Amino acid sequence: MAALTSRAKTTPVAAPTAGAATARRPVPRLLGRVAAVLGRRALMLAVLLALVFAAVEVLPGDAATAAAERGESAADLAERRHLLGLDRPVWERFADWMSALPTGDLGTSARGQKVTELLADPLPNTLVLAVAAFVLTVVLSLVLGCWAAARPGGPADRVISHTSTAAFAVPEFVVSAVLLLLLSLWAGWLPAVTVTGGDGRPATWTMLIMPVLALVIPQTGWNTRVVRGALADQAATPHVEAAHLDGLPPHRVLLSHQLPGAVPAVAAGLATSTGLLFGGTVVVETLFNYPGVGTVLAGAVAARDTPLIAGVVICAGAVVSLVLLAADLVRHATLGARA
Repeated sequence: MAALTSRAKTTPVAAPTAGAATARRPVPRLLGRVAAVLGRRALMLAVLLALVFAAVEVLPGDAATAAAERGESAADLAERRHLLGLDRPVWERFADWMSALPTGDLGTSARGQKVTELLADPLPNTLVLAVAAFVLTVVLSLVLGCWAAARPGGPADRVISHTSTAAFAVPEFVVSAVLLLLLSLWAGWLPAVTVTGGDGRPATWTMLIMPVLALVIPQTGWNTRVVRGALADQAATPHVEAAHLDGLPPHRVLLSHQLPGAVPAVAAGLATSTGLLFGGTVVVETLFNYPGVGTVLAGAVAARDTPLIAGVVICAGAVVSLVLLAADLVRHATLGARA
């Protein structure tokens, strides 16, 4: 009995593994991280909106003069400024707009319409355009990046690397002009402008092709290089080298060992492309007469319509922030699984 007691006292207790500690990690910590990220993004959006109000304020003219008709007197302009609240300080107008934002009220445009009503139709159109461009960018970037990384330094790698660099260097309006020239004016395959139906949507799906391609080509160039670089970094890691020494086929090493490790960098690059896609829609929608928020934003800037500009910015900023948050969660989950 004494021997058994002595043996029980000297038997070492197994230390908890890292995986068990990770499994016991409290969920509130992750929720706190999400809340902190959302708080930082909300603060950045608030600063951006303040800059929007300030930038419109320093532009020549205002919403009253932009809507003025020939022959209007100074008294008429002063009365319109008073009705639009332009005779109040800009910081006061910004504070009122921000205080109404949590209730979903984006203010009233210079034309007297609710901003939410003005964006009700264009915003879904832009989301369709942006989502289609984003999905196609993801697919093409992964395919081209993996193809280039399959044989480093080979002909395909060199061609894809040079082509992707050139594609990213070309701005959206140049890509749009080339597509219009080739696919519409010369070949006659696609309509040059977007015609809307009675519901405010493009009349046919073919009218989406050129706007989507104009957004996809530059972003595919950027993300292909991101995927290629991330896979090259993973190729030098010990577990990938060990997989090659074990005699695994190159394509299996690429897809099963290199690509999973490259996911955090690829997700960050794709999330960054979301903001660039929304920025590109302003140019692309204007050139193709596409009924989206880009066209609304261009008209709002010309009309010095601050509430409408701020409404477009907050909608785009909210979408971009959610995508960036999703990328952060993917990176966190991937690094946690590898740990």
